[in-house]
Amino acid sequence: MADREKGGFWVGAAAALFYPLTWMGRSVYHNADRIPRSGPALLVMNHISHLDPAVDAVFVHRNKRVPRFMAKDSLFRIPIFGKILGGSGGIPVYRGSGDAGDSLRAAHQALREGKVVLIYPEGTITKDPDGWPKRSYTGVARLALESDVPVIPIARWGTHQIWNGYTKKFRPLPRKTVVHSVGEPVDLSAYREKERSQALLREVTELVMDRVLEQLVEIRGEQPPSRSGDAEGRA
Repeated sequence: MADREKGGFWVGAAAALFYPLTWMGRSVYHNADRIPRSGPALLVMNHISHLDPAVDAVFVHRNKRVPRFMAKDSLFRIPIFGKILGGSGGIPVYRGSGDAGDSLRAAHQALREGKVVLIYPEGTITKDPDGWPKRSYTGVARLALESDVPVIPIARWGTHQIWNGYTKKFRPLPRKTVVHSVGEPVDLSAYREKERSQALLREVTELVMDRVLEQLVEIRGEQPPSRSGDAEGRA
């Protein structure tokens, strides 16, 4: 059995903060062994609740890895939480500024160093009232194509029933079930040698998020809206 990846003081601080939060739900993990026990990996996930980062961090940590989150730069300015996020290897994302490329460079560097990088391509919790993924940023495609590492789709469901960021409802009781389902790595070999274009980045982004969606469909046992019916959010 592989040893746990060492994280240092700030990862320990994050664990002390996040593990108790996960006790509000019953954790169920499907195919967690698909997360590599060593070496780099890009974990791609849907986003349904402000509770997701804590729950997802514990999920990855329980599988003996330390996740490096790509997160909005504003989160790094939150007292205490921001210090823990940055100290544990979090990667700030500066959208709409000249620093946007820096966040990708930092993520590339983390992957080159054999780290696990976790990204929410939607950028924020979904605005879909039924919790299905919406339009995603193409940064995930840039990372996936330029870093030849396993790209692993993961869906998580249930955190929104504890803390719903849009209705502002916090309902820890009765305890809810929070499910993580890990898919097979996405094969992007057919895309890596193609000339980069916005159309290609959009295509790869949709491909990766479709794999996340497949895991979510399996968890929920129901089908999402058709693309034609969700053109504004996912076209």
